[in-house]
Amino acid sequence: MDLALFDLDETLICEDSTSLWLRWLVSQGFAPASLIEQEQALMAEYYQGKLSIEDYMNTTLAPLAGLGRLTVSGWVRRFIQRDIMPRVYPSARERMAWHQSRGDTIMVISASGEHLVIPIAQQLGAHGALAIGVEIIDDRYSGQTYGTMTYRDGKVSRLTDWKSLQTVNHFQHTWAYSDSMNDLPLLEHADHAYVINPDALLQQEAVQRGWEICRWVK
Repeated sequence: MDLALFDLDETLICEDSTSLWLRWLVSQGFAPASLIEQEQALMAEYYQGKLSIEDYMNTTLAPLAGLGRLTVSGWVRRFIQRDIMPRVYPSARERMAWHQSRGDTIMVISASGEHLVIPIAQQLGAHGALAIGVEIIDDRYSGQTYGTMTYRDGKVSRLTDWKSLQTVNHFQHTWAYSDSMNDLPLLEHADHAYVINPDALLQQEAVQRGWEICRWVK
């Protein structure tokens, strides 16, 4: 049995899940329109490799502070059906199905919050997900995060911790799929690395390392 690791944003889906989520919150009147501009400015830093993931999460979780778990989970279900499932790459579905046919364990590993990533992974038929921990106190969102962030090297740290807890499954090989230069540590960690729609920098890295380059279209 092998382990297949899929990044979520712009790898399994053609956009960023948190950006879509904030637009959904604004469209429903649950967040101010100014939040979209704030998030876009932070995403510009992400693409430049300068993002503070703590600042990003604090900003994007702010609308949930004080809300109940059941309220948010209901919103998320509606959001996934409207805005996420139509954006899944057909090639991503095919690749996940291929791993399933081999009996591999499929994990989504993302630098987005677990309140979004876990239910999305479930809808996609993955076996589990690793994402940024979103704190809930007394069944209400605090607006804060917890634990090691699944971002850059943090993805490998979380993955290593998760694998150490797998007493039944022993994986022979690891496959990793990502669009992002920020996932270079994860791709380096894998036995089989696939880059999805890479930018020029990641494409150059992939060519030098002999990684497979995939062009997935919606």
